[in-house]
Amino acid sequence: MFELKKIHKDAIAQALDRAHFYRLLNEPGAAESICLDVLDVDPENQDALITLLKAITDRFDKSYGVGATQAKELLSRIKDEYQRAYCAGIVCERQAKARLQQGGPGSSHDAYEWLHDAMQWYEKAEAIRPADNDDPILRWNACARIIMRNNLAPRAADASEPYLE
Repeated sequence: MFELKKIHKDAIAQALDRAHFYRLLNEPGAAESICLDVLDVDPENQDALITLLKAITDRFDKSYGVGATQAKELLSRIKDEYQRAYCAGIVCERQAKARLQQGGPGSSHDAYEWLHDAMQWYEKAEAIRPADNDDPILRWNACARIIMRNNLAPRAADASEPYLE
């Protein structure tokens, strides 16, 4: 129907600034579109991949039909081990929040499992984080608080596989 226009390589930094801005405005669809434009001209741009992943997870709780599968594919393209572990934690944490918001049978147990997985990813990220970066600790604590505030618990017979590997 339409042929998308390509942005100039020299405009990538400005485009990514704009994507970050749209995420702050709670417009993840706009941020996602910008990141896809950047990745069209620079397929390995790590900032675009990470921002795209976060924009996708921003939409988990909004019933857009966006799921962990697309996020997992993006995770595999993130080269930095710390960023990959930290972002995997974000994916799991946001899946948990979406599941809590949806409610229904088993939602509290599902949310617990997602949060537990997120905390494991944040611990991995914490072990390899850059100096003076406590982001994984902050996120781990946020997950722990969600579990405690909502009295979440694992299923009685927890023999399940992790949600995100």
